Amino acid sequence: MVILDGGLATHLETLGADLRDELWSAKLLLENPSVIRQAHLDYFAAGAEVAITASYQASIPAFLRRGLTAAEAEDLILLSVHLAAQARDAHGSGAVAASVGPYGAHLANGAEYTGDYDLDEDGLADWHRDRWHILADSEADLLACETIPSYLEARALKRLLAETPGMRAWVSFSCRDGEHISDGTPLRKAAALFTGDPQVMAVGVNCTAPRHMISLISRIEGKPAMVYPNSGETWDPENRRWLGLADPVEFGEAAVGWIAAGSAFVGGCCRTTPEHIRQIRSHLVGPGPV
Repeated sequence: MVILDGGLATHLETLGADLRDELWSAKLLLENPSVIRQAHLDYFAAGAEVAITASYQASIPAFLRRGLTAAEAEDLILLSVHLAAQARDAHGSGAVAASVGPYGAHLANGAEYTGDYDLDEDGLADWHRDRWHILADSEADLLACETIPSYLEARALKRLLAETPGMRAWVSFSCRDGEHISDGTPLRKAAALFTGDPQVMAVGVNCTAPRHMISLISRIEGKPAMVYPNSGETWDPENRRWLGLADPVEFGEAAVGWIAAGSAFVGGCCRTTPEHIRQIRSHLVGPGPV
């Protein structure tokens, strides 16, 4: 069992960051990198064993659009890994997973939850390629392909993985319900893409409501399963507020069920905090210093 971290952007906002920007948490690579390091440290202190970097939205095209050069964009992407590594070293243990966010995150129109794309498989591979190789050549321990909503995008990432034979990865999908990824493909079919791939250490689900986890775990075969759901809250766009209350203790209790159902990795995504991770560790390992 491995405990992942929780919502990076959520905790950055708690630490005072304003993320109302198309770069989301990646804008802090430009403006305030030290707060990213602090967020990673807080998650390690809460019991996380893996830090997922702030590169989810840190694409070359996004930084070019901001007026940076390609070399400056590459430096910022590498900085996201370095900050997580610094936090890991300060904590004394852990791993760094370099986040490979989906093309939909770059579109900034919610497509990471629909898979409604304007690129085919070749186009998706081309779009991801530069950042992929930057991260694969970094000091990261592995690549975290996360919130993937599209079967075609998963196929494109599988092609890129073959271009970097020395790098391991996990692949985690966003899902619309307890059976399908966001574009409607059955999760069982999407997960099967990676069954025989020795570079893929786990296949899973993230940024999906906790209530779907046990059903989704049952559809992952041939690889260790991983789940790091969001808090289960829903956004009220009319009143611009979150509805519901995600109790960290209940989240920790639910994680016991996810492990029992067969998941080997557990953590949190959007709207989860270091306290959610602390509760996961408390329920699965027991209280005490980490």
